[in-house]
Amino acid sequence: MSKGEIESREDVKLLVTRFYEKVRQDKEIGHFFNEVIQDWPEHIEKLVDFWETNLFFVQKYKGNPLQVHAEVDDKMGNTITNYHFGIWLRHWFETLDTYFVGANAEKAKQRARNISVRMFITIFENQRRKAQPSD
Repeated sequence: MSKGEIESREDVKLLVTRFYEKVRQDKEIGHFFNEVIQDWPEHIEKLVDFWETNLFFVQKYKGNPLQVHAEVDDKMGNTITNYHFGIWLRHWFETLDTYFVGANAEKAKQRARNISVRMFITIFENQRRKAQPSD
């Protein structure tokens, strides 16, 4: 398979689908996804909307991913760490490098870096808030 640019929703769907195939099988982070997500086809479409919005600046995604991921961490007993985001990023980069080249692939890497940092900070702050004794 020759690598191409990310140019369409179909390309984004390929990226997201292949990425989550890897993530769901990962022994260290797969359980976070497999235990929380009930409807994978619906979730994939939502994530395609998210990445299409991020890469092509179309307004398809509606939601608050920072809040959603803090809630997922709560459901998982506040066990998500920066280490897990590193694994997530590694799979994202490997999937991009397997299927795509070009400016949008690089943009997808940079956006994922930024998103992972923001999500981890949100989760960390939520965990810290919960760990502080109440007055």
